[in-house]
Amino acid sequence: MVAIADNMGAGEITIPVYFLLRDATMALDLIGPAEVLRYANRIAEREGRPNFFDVRYISAADNISTSIGLGLTGFGPLPDSLPANAILVLNGCTGSDDDFSSMADQRAVSWLRTHWGASHKLLCICSGALLAGYAGLLDGRQCTTHHSHCDDLRRIAPRAHVLENRIFVEDRNVYTSAGVTTGIDLALHVVAQICGHARSASIARSLVVYMRRAGSDPQLSPWLACRNHLHPAVHRVQDAVIGNPANDWDLQQLADIACTSERHLTRLFREHTGSSLVDYIQRIRVALVRELLTQSKLDMEQVAQQAGFNSTRQLRRVWSKFESLPPSHQRQTNS
Repeated sequence: MVAIADNMGAGEITIPVYFLLRDATMALDLIGPAEVLRYANRIAEREGRPNFFDVRYISAADNISTSIGLGLTGFGPLPDSLPANAILVLNGCTGSDDDFSSMADQRAVSWLRTHWGASHKLLCICSGALLAGYAGLLDGRQCTTHHSHCDDLRRIAPRAHVLENRIFVEDRNVYTSAGVTTGIDLALHVVAQICGHARSASIARSLVVYMRRAGSDPQLSPWLACRNHLHPAVHRVQDAVIGNPANDWDLQQLADIACTSERHLTRLFREHTGSSLVDYIQRIRVALVRELLTQSKLDMEQVAQQAGFNSTRQLRRVWSKFESLPPSHQRQTNS
């Protein structure tokens, strides 16, 4: 995750994103994630770099209806191929979500089976997972969907491992969400992976939405925790810490970023986040350690250094405040 975000920060890659639209599209399933990507591109524009995402809309039909009674036209046909780094989004529909008997749906299913592959990311919003399951794209994978459709998904995709009570589930290159507003959560999660956590948090603030649970994790993601407030000075401090967890932050530096006194920042931070500044910085560094342990081959001393700890001893001491098992267990369980 860290390497991907760093690469995007270099301004080299624009990722094509295809929204595959069907009749009776759930409007929020489409508009919510699409707006997250649009805001990501606004950040790219401000940074003077190419767009992060090239968003396209495709369909097997010439025109479609939506859940709010608005008809849609002007999208492209199903392409002959998908670029290797493409993201494909399947949003939910209203009505007979599990009925794929129409000619347009059958063309969409055939296209999915032919063109979707391991080099692509698949994002399923709400009952979009039913389409993916019907096409066989969820076989052998953990997944979820709207709570009212979990049994339907099990019936349609008996080889999938359907999880209930999840906001979203990530299994390798397949992402499924519970539906409606959770499509925004999933889009923010993917943006964080590709563009970095600070940019994702900035988008959430612009959209005035909560940065909520991170998928199947029963706890709040440390990267997203303590962000459910609207105080701009505290957000600036959090953005700075998330953007460079390894920096040797001191209270004066952070107070300068917040444009407040040290004492006032300490009070503001606890009031609006429920956490002390020290605990927050340590949680973010532990989160970075967790990522480095699972996604790199760095030894423990290198991990400690990159995460801003003075030594492996300090790393383990801070780690023990938040985790019951030692950091070495994190690497073992993901090897």
